[in-house]
Amino acid sequence: MQQGLTREQIARIAAMDIPEGSYVNLGIGLPTKIADFMPEEREVLLHSEQGLLGLGPQPEPGEEDPDVVNAGKQFVTLRPGASVFSHSDSFLMIRGGHIDIACMGAFQVAENGDLANWSVPNSDQVPGVGGAMDLASGAKEIWALMEHCQRDGSARILTRCTYPITGLACVSRIYTNYAQLRVTPQGLVVDRIVPNLDLRALQDMTEARLTLAPDCSPYQIS
Repeated sequence: MQQGLTREQIARIAAMDIPEGSYVNLGIGLPTKIADFMPEEREVLLHSEQGLLGLGPQPEPGEEDPDVVNAGKQFVTLRPGASVFSHSDSFLMIRGGHIDIACMGAFQVAENGDLANWSVPNSDQVPGVGGAMDLASGAKEIWALMEHCQRDGSARILTRCTYPITGLACVSRIYTNYAQLRVTPQGLVVDRIVPNLDLRALQDMTEARLTLAPDCSPYQIS
């Protein structure tokens, strides 16, 4: 199979795409890595649902503060001017439409933007939805960050999700280890693709139908 991006590279690309001045929630899993690649000079406020606004990258070893963690319970830092507040106030921000972008992990995304990211059928683990459904309905825009395929090579970007749904038609952009896709009324459009991978090979890994954007560019692996 074609060599794709690492999880860190996916997070870095998404971080660079966030518009200046945005309020951005980082969901559990891959999206939490975005904080490690956000340049200090960027005016972007990163939000964590348990009550942080202005979170920064992971601390240096020995500098961890047990009270400053992200949604995945990983140690993070606070940027100058950061705010710490209650869980209830955090969800007021989410439900009140004050989050510009929610970057969320995903098990599956459908071609119309349906998101499945909170439960896997036949799993031994008890599912925990957390704030996923609130974010899917409350954030102005949802970006899904995910591996393009299951471990067995089967598709995760589908015509229709088969896992329990988190939110309907909420995803606007998908970042995977092979491509960056845009959800449109006409279907999924490939805006960027890893070098040496063509549309046919990407389509073979994708159940949903793909269309190549006229200005599609290489996914920069750096």
